[in-house]
Parts: sequence; structure tokens; C-alpha cells
Amino acid sequence: MIEDEAFDPTVTSSEQVFEGKVWDVRREVFEYNGGELTRDFVDHTGAVAILALSDEGEVLMIKQYRHPVRHRMWEIPAGLLDKQGEDPLDAAKRELAEEADLVAGEWHLLSEFHTSPGGSDEIIRVYLARGLADAPEVFDRAEEEADMEKRWVPLDDALDAVLARRLHNPSTTIAVLAASIARSRDWSTLGDADQPWPRHRKLAAS
Repeated sequence: MIEDEAFDPTVTSSEQVFEGKVWDVRREVFEYNGGELTRDFVDHTGAVAILALSDEGEVLMIKQYRHPVRHRMWEIPAGLLDKQGEDPLDAAKRELAEEADLVAGEWHLLSEFHTSPGGSDEIIRVYLARGLADAPEVFDRAEEEADMEKRWVPLDDALDAVLARRLHNPSTTIAVLAASIARSRDWSTLGDADQPWPRHRKLAAS
């Protein structure tokens, strides 16, 4: 079995060198292999993403504009863990309601990953949400979310789009691949939605 290994070097200095609108940049100096290294990285809150799967086997996709890459991308609902003290599962439930006007009666852990471990400490937990129903209220949306388009797509069609390189959002790509494999294994790979998240160092330390 192979598994990523946690490792905590001695950090001799840590400072915020840039304060951004959404996230910051941090510079840390740390001891490694008998020497000292300096690295800058995006200081990120972490995030959650939700693959909402209907009883008919369709995935909810939303199209949203992403300015850094100049694309309107088909994605699964997702959001930042930017509310102090909010549990990740509660955040996922909130994002599903706010972005898709849906609630779910069944939640499982599908996947988790670091988006760019060489330059950011962002980590995303992906949930599988089933037993879907309309949320009790419809949320007003602003900025890039104001013109979001929603579409239900068969999981197999979403998988075809990932394999044909027509979808590029990492949460969506990983979620669709993981859900397709989990389904082929009778969902035996799913985890408990409320299990601890030790790989999210900021949550584990709080």
C-alpha cells in the first residue's frame, strides 16, 4: 500500500508577504535535509466540493466564469471554508443549497486532494450527495455566480467529457472519476461524511 506521509519540519520563520482579496501569500523558512529552504505559497482556507447525484444517475453541473483562465467552466458545486469554525460537512450542505438550490438526505466522503501542493496549501474535500430535494429557499446570486447555468448530466456522459479532456476543473474531474469507480465497486469505497480531516492542517490545529 502507498500513502502520503505527513511531515512537519522545523519552521524558523513564517510571514504574510501579500494580502489578497480572497487569499494571501505566505513566506516560510524551514529546515530540511541539513539545510534551510525558503518557500512562498498561497495561504488558503481550503474548500469543499459536492457531486450531487440524482436517483436517475445524473450529476448536477453548473457553468461558472473563472477569470484567471478566461473560461466559463462546467463544475460541480463548491465553496471556500471561509466561515470561522464551520464544519466542512455543514459547509458542503450550505454550498449545495446556495449554488444549486438543493438539499440532500444522504452524504458520503468521495475524495480529497491538494490542488497544487508545490505552491499552495489548499486542500479540497469532495462529498457525494444523494437523496436530493429542492431547498426551502432560492438564493440570490451575485458576481460570477449571477449568470450560472445548471444542467443535469448522466454520470457516464460526464466521465466521457473528462476522458475527452473537455472538462478541466480539478474538483469536477476528480469527483467524476472517483464516483464512476466507486459505482463500479458498488459504492464500497465511500467514507463517512463526518469523519475527521487531519490532512487539513488548519482545521486539525483549531
